[in-house]
Amino acid sequence: MDFSSTIQLDDGFQFGLGAFETIAVEHGQPVFPEKHLARLDRAAAFLQLSSCKARNVTPEQIRAYIAAHSASHHSVLKILLTKENLLFRTRPNPYTPNSYETGFRMDFSPVLRNETSPLVAHKTLNYGDCILEKRAATALGLNERIFLNTKGQLCEGTTTNLFLVRGGAILTPALSCGLLPGILREYLLETYKITETILYPKDLADCEECFVTNSLMGIMPVTQLGEKVFSQRGTADRLRAEYQKHILAYVEKSFHKL
Repeated sequence: MDFSSTIQLDDGFQFGLGAFETIAVEHGQPVFPEKHLARLDRAAAFLQLSSCKARNVTPEQIRAYIAAHSASHHSVLKILLTKENLLFRTRPNPYTPNSYETGFRMDFSPVLRNETSPLVAHKTLNYGDCILEKRAATALGLNERIFLNTKGQLCEGTTTNLFLVRGGAILTPALSCGLLPGILREYLLETYKITETILYPKDLADCEECFVTNSLMGIMPVTQLGEKVFSQRGTADRLRAEYQKHILAYVEKSFHKL
């Protein structure tokens, strides 16, 4: 099936009433396609779009598209869904081993997340704040920016979910703070003991470690957030090593299904 037909100017492209997913492709296999499609379905229901099943978007179709388009062993599949459009695209994954060795330097965005907006809980085409603030971070020589919400609470990054380590315990902002529940965030919450809670910038003073996650980078150590410098990264490195083993096992299992 061809997922690259001419774009129709529907409400998705005119007003941002569409959804998308970016799926990591490792060794020619999509990572967690079922989780991504479940999240895409939630966004489609919220935006009153047809479901993935109705549009024939399945893990099998995803794997077929990746195979047909010769996606590299370390790449990305993007799925874009609007009322009249369904687009698949592949591209290289920008994160390299050097990215993890260096870690991320981040600051706080002057733009506030609106925790009362239902849009923040879905990966929609209303993504302008994230792109503009990501570009602003890059222009300053930084890797990422963290949003606060209107209450001054820690929320999320422009393209990442945020985690802190305090006294050995792993913490992450609660969904009520107004953030997109990432696929890696979901995996970590399912796999480890992690506390979802309300956090403020002042809480960074008591934290010994910080890391951020998304589907493409996995688990990224943070060396600095604002004025807070993090000299430790043991938890992030351990979780990343365990995650990489999990992905290799997941990919191998996916191959056996073919």
